[in-house]
Amino acid sequence: MTAPIAYFNGELLPLDQIHISPLDRGFIFGDGAYEVVPVYGGKLLRGREHFERLARSLTELRITNPHTVDGWIGEVERLLAHHPGNQSVYIHVTRGVPPKRDHVMPAGLQPTVFMMANPLSTPSKEAVEKGVACVTAKDFRWEKCHIKSVSLLGNVLARQISADAGATETILFRDGHLTEAAASNVFIVKAGVVLAAPQDNHILLGITYELLQHLARDGHLRFEVRPILEAEVLGADEIWLTSSSKEVLAVTTLDGKPVGAGVPGPLFQRMHTLFQDYKARLERAPAAA
Repeated sequence: MTAPIAYFNGELLPLDQIHISPLDRGFIFGDGAYEVVPVYGGKLLRGREHFERLARSLTELRITNPHTVDGWIGEVERLLAHHPGNQSVYIHVTRGVPPKRDHVMPAGLQPTVFMMANPLSTPSKEAVEKGVACVTAKDFRWEKCHIKSVSLLGNVLARQISADAGATETILFRDGHLTEAAASNVFIVKAGVVLAAPQDNHILLGITYELLQHLARDGHLRFEVRPILEAEVLGADEIWLTSSSKEVLAVTTLDGKPVGAGVPGPLFQRMHTLFQDYKARLERAPAAA
C-alpha cells in the first residue's frame, strides 16, 4: 500500500519517507504550535483565520513564522492536490533542531514544518440526532491555553477521563467557572440565550467558536459572551461542543444526568442547520484565483 503524501519543510513526500531528528525541540520539549483546518470539497473552512491564529501562537512562543497567511494557504493547497474531497489538514511547526538539548530557546533555528491530510471525520447521524455524553472535571492545565501548543499532555489527560467513562468529552471548570473541554469549546443555552465563555488565556481561541458567533448573529439567535458559573452549566437547558471536527454537537448527558430534556434542543437544531448551510455555501463558492 502506497503511503499518503505529506509535507515536510517545503517538500511533498510519502509519509513513511519523512524523518525528524530526535533533537527536534518539538520531540524533546513539545516546543511548537499546530493547527487543524477542515476542508470541504477542496475549500478551507476559514483558512485565513486558522493561519492568523497560528501566527499568534508562534509569536507567543517566539518561533519564527516561516510563511505569511497567503503563503500557508498556498502550501496547504499544494498538499491538497494529492488529497481531494473533504479533508482534515494538520499543520505542525516546531522551533527546530538545536545542536544539543537545552531548555533555553536557541537563536536562529530554522523551524520544522510538517503537514498531513486525512479524510475529514464529522459527527455521525446518530450523534447529531441523539447527542452525546460528557463528564466534568477540574481544569488542571496551564495558564496559556490560548496558545495552540503541541504540548498537549494536559488535554490528553483530561480527554482520557471521558474516554475511561465511555463519554465523548470532558468539560472543564476552573475556579468555579466554565473554561472549555479537553478538545472542544463549550456553549450553553439558558432561557433562550446562547452563552459562551470569554476568549481569555484559559481557553483556546476556537475558529469554530468565532464562526458560531457569526452564525448566531445571522440566524437572529441571542448570543452572549460572559463568565459562566459551573452551576449554570449543570443546570443548562442545552450544552454544545464545537471544534473543527465536531462542528457543533449537542451534549444530552452530563455526569450521567440528562441535559435539559435529554435530547438535542431547539437552538441546537437551529445552529446545526445554520452550520450545514454555511458549509454548503463554502463548497459552492468559486475557487480563489
